[in-house]
Amino acid sequence: MQKYIIDAQGKRLGRVASEASALLRGKGLASFKPNALPAVQVEIVNSSKVALSEKKLSEKRYRRYSGYPGGFKETRLREFIAKKGMRELFRMTVLRMLPRNTLRSRLIKQLTVKS
Repeated sequence: MQKYIIDAQGKRLGRVASEASALLRGKGLASFKPNALPAVQVEIVNSSKVALSEKKLSEKRYRRYSGYPGGFKETRLREFIAKKGMRELFRMTVLRMLPRNTLRSRLIKQLTVKS
C-alpha cells in the first residue's frame, strides 16, 4: 500500500482537496484503472492551519436538501467549521471531488485528516 502525506499549512482548501482526490483515485500510478480501487492511503496533516480568507469564511455556503417540503438547509463556512471542525470540512470537500459511483465510499475511507 502506497502512503501519501499532504501538508495543508498555508495552502488553499481547494488545492489540497483536489490533490488528495487525484491521489485517492490513483491517477499518479502507472497501473491506474478508473474502475479499480487503488492501494493508496492519503493523509492530510496540519488541516487547522489551512489558508482560508475572511471573505470565504463569511460568504461560502454549503447547501443540502432533505427531499421534503421546507427541507432546504444552508450553512456558512464559519458555522460549519465551528460545528463540525476542519476534519469534516476536508472530508466533505474531497468527497464532493470524487466521482459519484460505487467506488466513492470505498475511496473516502482511504483518507485520514489530522489537525
